[in-house]
Amino acid sequence: MNFATQVGPDTFVTLAYTLYGEDGDVLDSTDEDAPLAYLHGYGQIIAGLERRIEGMVRGDARSIIVPPAEGYGEYHREAVLEVERAEFPDPSSIVVGDEYVAESDEGEMLPMTVLEVNDDNCIVDTNHPLAGETLRYEVTVLDVRPATDSEIRAAEEALLPELGLVNIGRKPKGFCQPS
Repeated sequence: MNFATQVGPDTFVTLAYTLYGEDGDVLDSTDEDAPLAYLHGYGQIIAGLERRIEGMVRGDARSIIVPPAEGYGEYHREAVLEVERAEFPDPSSIVVGDEYVAESDEGEMLPMTVLEVNDDNCIVDTNHPLAGETLRYEVTVLDVRPATDSEIRAAEEALLPELGLVNIGRKPKGFCQPS
């Protein structure tokens, strides 16, 4: 019987992976020397990948397909915008492919890629570069262990920093809700 810790909520996971785009090109990769480490269940990796590695244990390897809706979202044509060149930090040096971050009216950070440069304006794309793509990951779980209280607290604070969360402790093991 195997009692290895499984990937699940409140576990600290270390992965090696290779990410492939729809055309089969390698888009990103990590390995044992420079792995990805994250706290499971706190949105630190894309939802589709996080969901599909749940239950894996150290040493497990898996090929995982993540559709756009569970990865970087669908591609939205309305996210391609025209922006006045004067709005950019150095309007005379803008070139196609430049990446910028703007602040939306709601205060959110909005990354954008320059698609076209004209005399008075630029066409920018605010979609994620992988929006609309079905992604394939080749994943190996290098390690998985229960997260420490301080790791969990840091992940909670990163999720909702504006709330000023106060840690009131954890439910004891075996705690049941009244029926």
